[in-house]
Amino acid sequence: MKPGKTGLARIIDATRFSMAGMRAAWKNEAAFRQEIVICSILFVLSFFLAANPVQWLLLVAPLLIVLVVELLNSAVESIVDRIGPEHHELSGRSKDMGSAAVFFSLLLVFLCWVTVAWTNFS
Repeated sequence: MKPGKTGLARIIDATRFSMAGMRAAWKNEAAFRQEIVICSILFVLSFFLAANPVQWLLLVAPLLIVLVVELLNSAVESIVDRIGPEHHELSGRSKDMGSAAVFFSLLLVFLCWVTVAWTNFS
């Protein structure tokens, strides 16, 4: 077992570190800020589009996935940039893969929203 805090103290520390990570992403990542704004708007709209709780979850869960994937992508980009500014094939590949993950999470949002809208309005 690793030495350190346990129980409630560990949960409080983990929450504090998570908040610091979100503040860092907000401050340093334009894509994260844009996605927060878009997800906030879509979150509000989800209450009007969803006909039941299952549809609401189908609309909201992918929004959270986008934010998770964007945070992970930003973490990968930060690590790559920390290693060095020179171009390296593996660094470029890693950043491109992170970007692709964000793309697929956004595609998931689109598909879920179109599916629910089509179901409710066709």
